[in-house]
Amino acid sequence: MDFGLVLQADPPASAVVSLMRRAERNGFRYGWTFDSAVLWQEPFVIYSRILDHTERLIVGPMVTNPSTRTPEVTASTFATLNEMYGNRTVCGIGRGDSAMRVAGRPPNTLARLGEAIGVIRDLAEGRPADVGGHRVQIPWIRNGKLPVWMGAYGPKALAMAGRLADGFILQLADPFLTEWMVKAVRQAAADAGRDPAEVTICVAAPAYVGDDLDHARAQCRWFGGMVGNHVADLVERYGEHSDLVPEELTEYIKAREGYDYAQHGRAGSPHADFVPDAVIDRFCLLGPLAAHRERLEQLRALGVDQFAVYAMHDAKESTIDAYGAELIPAFS
Repeated sequence: MDFGLVLQADPPASAVVSLMRRAERNGFRYGWTFDSAVLWQEPFVIYSRILDHTERLIVGPMVTNPSTRTPEVTASTFATLNEMYGNRTVCGIGRGDSAMRVAGRPPNTLARLGEAIGVIRDLAEGRPADVGGHRVQIPWIRNGKLPVWMGAYGPKALAMAGRLADGFILQLADPFLTEWMVKAVRQAAADAGRDPAEVTICVAAPAYVGDDLDHARAQCRWFGGMVGNHVADLVERYGEHSDLVPEELTEYIKAREGYDYAQHGRAGSPHADFVPDAVIDRFCLLGPLAAHRERLEQLRALGVDQFAVYAMHDAKESTIDAYGAELIPAFS
C-alpha cells in the first residue's frame, strides 16, 4: 500500500513545500493539494517547488476540474512539470465543488468530466485529441506519462471512473462504503472490457494519531461536513431513499443546514456541527496507532492501493512522523 499526504495550498507556500519534504523523508510516495483558485494559492506553482525540493514524490491535485482551466492548459501544465522533473505527476479530477461554486458556477456535468479525462491524458502524453471540434496536439512532448484519477461518490460517477479513469479517489475511509464503491468501480471496468485491477484505488481521509478522541474528532469534524456537501448533491439527484446510494452514506446529512465555502476543509468549521461522532469515527482514522493499523488492514483487504492522509488539523508534523515511523514500513 502506498501513502499520500493531502494539504491545502495555504500561504506561505514554503510551509506546504516543507511538509511535503517531511512526508517524502517519512516514506510517503504522493503529495496532493486541494485545487480551488479563489480559496487557496495556485497549486501548480507550488508543485514546481515541491518537485524541485524532493527526489521521488509524485504530486497532483485532489482534485482539479475541467473548467477552471481548459483541458489543453491543464495537460500542458502537467506535461511541463513532467518534462522538468521526470513524469512525477498525477491528475486527480472531479466535477469541481468549491472551485466552481465559489466562482459562482455549478459543478461540471459528468459528460464534460468524462470527455476531459481522455483529452487531458492524451494531450499530456503527446497524442492528438479533439478539443471543441478541433484536432489539437502538443508538439514538444516526448515520453510523457500522466495517470488521471477520478473522484466519485454516486453510481453514475463510479461507473465512469471504472470505464475511463486510471484511478479512483474515494474521500472517506469507512470500510462498508469503501467496499461498496470499489466493487462498483471494478464492475464498471470489467463491463467496459478493462482489467479491473488496472484501476488504482485511493482512499483519502483525515488521520489523527493520539489518545484524546474528543480532540481528534473536533479537529476532523470538518471532513464529515465536506463529504456531506457531496452527499447532498446525491440526495438531490437520486432522492433521500434510493437503492442506488447506500443509506449508510446519506442518513447523517438530515440535520445539515448548508455549507460555508469560506470554511471549506477547516478544523472548527461551524457548518460541520451536525456531523455526529460516529460518522467521524467511520470516515476518518483516529486514535492510537493500533487503531490506524487495524483500519488500514481492512482497507488493504478491500483492494485499496493508496491511503492519502488529509492533514488539515493541529498535528500535521506528528501525524506525518508517526505514519513514517510505524505504519508506512508495516504496509510497504
